[in-house]
Amino acid sequence: MDVGELLSFQPDRPTGIKRKPGEYGNEESLNGDRRKRRGGGGAGFGAAPSGEDRGGISEEQREKILKMVEEEPETEPMDETTLKKMLLQFEKRVYKNQEMRVKFPDLPEKFMESEVELHDMIQELHVIATAPELYHVLVELNTVQSLLQLLTHDNTDIALAVVDLLQELTDVDTLNESEEGAESLIDTLLEGQIVAVLVQNLERLDETVKEEADGVHSSLGIIENITEFRPDISSEAAQQGLMVWLLKRIKAKMPFDGNKLYVSEILSILLQSNDENRQLLGDSDGIDVLLQQLASYKRHDPVSREEIEMMENLFNCLCSALMLPGNRNKFLRGEGLQLMNLMLREKKMSRNCGIKVLDHAMAGAEGADNCTKFVDILGLRSVFPLFMKTPKRNKAGPGMEELEEHISSVIASLLRNCQGTQRQRLVNKFTENDHEKVERLLELHFKYLEKVRAVDDHIEQEKNRLLRNSEEIDEEVEDRFYMQRLDAGLFTLQLVDYIMLEICATGPASVKQRVMRILNMRGGSVKTIRNIMREYAGNIGDAKDAEAREAEQNRVLQLVDKF
Repeated sequence: MDVGELLSFQPDRPTGIKRKPGEYGNEESLNGDRRKRRGGGGAGFGAAPSGEDRGGISEEQREKILKMVEEEPETEPMDETTLKKMLLQFEKRVYKNQEMRVKFPDLPEKFMESEVELHDMIQELHVIATAPELYHVLVELNTVQSLLQLLTHDNTDIALAVVDLLQELTDVDTLNESEEGAESLIDTLLEGQIVAVLVQNLERLDETVKEEADGVHSSLGIIENITEFRPDISSEAAQQGLMVWLLKRIKAKMPFDGNKLYVSEILSILLQSNDENRQLLGDSDGIDVLLQQLASYKRHDPVSREEIEMMENLFNCLCSALMLPGNRNKFLRGEGLQLMNLMLREKKMSRNCGIKVLDHAMAGAEGADNCTKFVDILGLRSVFPLFMKTPKRNKAGPGMEELEEHISSVIASLLRNCQGTQRQRLVNKFTENDHEKVERLLELHFKYLEKVRAVDDHIEQEKNRLLRNSEEIDEEVEDRFYMQRLDAGLFTLQLVDYIMLEICATGPASVKQRVMRILNMRGGSVKTIRNIMREYAGNIGDAKDAEAREAEQNRVLQLVDKF
């Protein structure tokens, strides 16, 4: 028992097999963020309340306990021999409990004592987390398999005790202390299909019971730890029932809590840069689930910081999913465009995130159907007011400059993908109110041109420094510099100038006349715009279809020639 436990000890607290929140130093608030979840949620020694009564004990009792702790002899450090003895004792208690349950399946009073002993023994195993270099012993003595079997124990308290233990053993900071020990433990857990076993246990937990809700949270913690340590297993984890369970938990009609937030985080992790999981989400009706959950935020804002975080996670999940072309059709059929359009009009917290989703839904040739539909549902009336006046950053979603990038990208995609009457309606927008949108376009051009020139000056200085030091400026260095320019606003500048070329080439003559007049007034240069667009054509993303990439490059270069 450590100092914190002694100071909070209640002599009249009933004992039993039920876990008590905070009992083992690894319980945390369900409403904390990820950092809090990893770090532990209890107040420190110095955080005890002031006054006569601290944690249910008097000042005199407190001093006695502190003296007892100071005089307590130091425990011996964990070594391989001590650990083997402990694990042998654990296996004996597992076997004894199994034996008693087989002998007296209908007489709980007969096997309950062995259950309590097993539960207590599992708590003692937490000390192993202090010696990750000895994890290989857990593997060699098959203790990991025993723990995995206990996750399906009939008594959920036993299973939850194992969940708490595994969460502590797989803590990423602990794993990083011993690479060899960590590798052996994680390999064995994955061989035992830990995710599938955890999901099986999650299915039977009742989150209206606090201990079981905590168990759900700890189970998700194990999955996060393992996927962070081994990102490559996220596809395997999703396939073992995790994706289906996460979607079911997200759409469950339950009040918002920390578990729902954590579920949204895990889902976001699984979808990040993983087409297999994006495909699985789409096949599992995940696009509809996400849209249904986000629909409540079109007219109502989240009520807490944690709920805002969850809403952002769900939007990020949707954006990740839309990077797979097949999911864009599901988004279209699920009336995702209509929902995002409503969010743009309602001006709630969800609006800025909705703009980001529209960008992902319309980008590239795969977004053509979404672009056409967006014009049909009068989406231009929603997006152009935001183009004219960028929304301020709110508590959720991208900031102003990122929003300008997404809005410009949406309009560029519309120009690239719309044909016929839809395209004509789009181009006509730039002639409304005496070409005010053309003026806004040039305003953005000069804003981002200035930003790019500033970073170009910095890069030039860096190149001179490298040359003075006789360092090579190779392709990798050039790529790094180009990424710096993109981050500084080059990508938004390219989008703005692309829109300019499109409307000048296909719009009324008055559009190009207004562009030229403003360029002359502000000392702008047609040559500068052409250079920017030639660079853009040369760096168009590595499309999987080489022919499509070449066609797009030629299209941009033709627009440059016409300008």
